[in-house]
Amino acid sequence: MQITPSEFFLETPLYTGVTIENENDLEIFVKRKYYDITEFHGYNPKQRLETTYAVHGAEFTNFRTDCFNKNGYHLLELRCKRSTDVFKFYVRWDADNKILMKIGQYPTIADFHIDQVKQYDKLLDKEKLREFTKAIGLAANGVGIGSFVYLRRIFEDLIYEAYSEYVNKNGQLDGFNKKRMADKIDTLHDFLPEFLVENKELYGILSKGIHELEEKDCLAHFDAVKVGIEMILDEKLEQLNKKKKAEAARLKIQQAASAITKPEVKS
Repeated sequence: MQITPSEFFLETPLYTGVTIENENDLEIFVKRKYYDITEFHGYNPKQRLETTYAVHGAEFTNFRTDCFNKNGYHLLELRCKRSTDVFKFYVRWDADNKILMKIGQYPTIADFHIDQVKQYDKLLDKEKLREFTKAIGLAANGVGIGSFVYLRRIFEDLIYEAYSEYVNKNGQLDGFNKKRMADKIDTLHDFLPEFLVENKELYGILSKGIHELEEKDCLAHFDAVKVGIEMILDEKLEQLNKKKKAEAARLKIQQAASAITKPEVKS
């Protein structure tokens, strides 16, 4: 098995088949005994907090020792251990091809991630924040190419934001807009997050996905490119928070120094 329960429930789009080659791996998703239940950490969109989920085969009534060899539709549950919330997932097990597939779920994959995207509202304007959530929503509904379009827009916006900083410091650069993206990144490396500079092939993946790959290929690589964008934004957010903290500390130090050196008024 090449996927964890967390990835299957919280990341994998509907109707995306996951190959499970042996019975022990399938049992990770359907164990019902209280002493042998699969657990993993994840985000609870209803409570807006990180939690631990327990996987329950709520209606795996036909689960027997030979379940691995029988086709069937089943209801699985994620039970939040920090609340009473129970989230439901409908799955199809294709015993002939050994493929497990989600065919319905609530909350949606987008629900599990959209609130977390809101942390970037200090970096992205409302339009770009909407595009990020749109990308997640499209991928959650099996639209891979469209999701890549929105992620590429965010990537390009980060590049031109860095170019604006470059221009403010160094002036206009002739022919910049005609440069290949890799060359633009090399030119702006001092103004871009280190992760972006080190992983500039991310843009090539997004572009190839839009122009050459099929939906299923884009969906297969969506999580990788989404996490890449998040890493870039995380680095920028860390820099922003560090800058704000430094400014606040500088002001307090100046105020303290002023108070200490203030001459006493003699009566």
